[in-house]
Amino acid sequence: MTTSAPATSGTPAPNAGTAEQFGVLVKSIKHEIHKVIVGQEEMVDLTLQCIFCHGHGLLMGVPGLAKTLLVNTIGQVMGIKSARIQFTPDLMPSDITGTDIIQEDETGRKQFKFIPGPIFANLVLADEINRTPPKTQAALLEAMQEKHVTVGSKRYALELPFFVLATQNPIEQEGTYNLPEAQLDRFMYLIKIDYPEGADEIEVLRRTTTNYKSDPKPVIDGATIMHYQRIIREVLVRDDLYEYVLKIVQATRVSKDYAHPYSKEWVAWGAGPRACQYLLLGAKAHAFFNGRPHVTVADIHAAAKPVLRHRVIVNYAAISEGITSDHVIEKVLQAVPAPGAK
Repeated sequence: MTTSAPATSGTPAPNAGTAEQFGVLVKSIKHEIHKVIVGQEEMVDLTLQCIFCHGHGLLMGVPGLAKTLLVNTIGQVMGIKSARIQFTPDLMPSDITGTDIIQEDETGRKQFKFIPGPIFANLVLADEINRTPPKTQAALLEAMQEKHVTVGSKRYALELPFFVLATQNPIEQEGTYNLPEAQLDRFMYLIKIDYPEGADEIEVLRRTTTNYKSDPKPVIDGATIMHYQRIIREVLVRDDLYEYVLKIVQATRVSKDYAHPYSKEWVAWGAGPRACQYLLLGAKAHAFFNGRPHVTVADIHAAAKPVLRHRVIVNYAAISEGITSDHVIEKVLQAVPAPGAK
């Protein structure tokens, strides 16, 4: 591979000391999280990467894999205000955003007063997000994208930092509303959660069937989170890696001639421009989490599946053959020449 070049943005790269400090901080965060969460290293890493990139995460897994517990624990460890919204078919937009109510002041005069909903938190857990109708999903979409909500004719800004971590159960489809592609695209990562390994599951049994008490301590605050969000954006990227990210995403766009043949055979719809942005941000986060102030090809590969798997929509033929978006992404990464590769 070629040597690192200055970032095209002109901003200085974070120095080694900053990366080391961040590494110590992340280690402390994980230590506190693992007082509650056993194993699931990838889930924890990807969720933290979303947060430090100011992105939103969608956690996909069967019940009982600690999705909700993880989000609640992160809220405690990061010292920020968290809220949980249980999505149900009868949930209304006002149940999320808040509503105006009529109150009397000291003079007896009636006036409207806005009562904020649970969306007014730094970390919002949207539990089983696909169980609520599209109208309510749209209210969440505005908050995720615009960092504000609109109630009546008034707009209310959300306090930063602001993240949505949503959960979805992939096995129950009755009474659910599939998230539209436009809303899926707002999530930086789709994080697939698998069953714990044998030793980890034994430890879960020990903790949950005894009087084990976890007491995670806050080790960070909102201001520190936003500080490192800015630092991660300054991680260096060579010009040829910008091109590499673009070629990976372009290879999934089946409506274009430059799409990879495997994509043309199995993909109904490919990834858009936001995929390029999040793939690069994810690579920056992965690099910085590993103590490097510059991005490598390995960082891009590490971020590719969580960024692209919900943006690459496979067709019915692929579904019938058991081919998933992860299979397509693997083929694309194999096919697109990496910078410096012979």
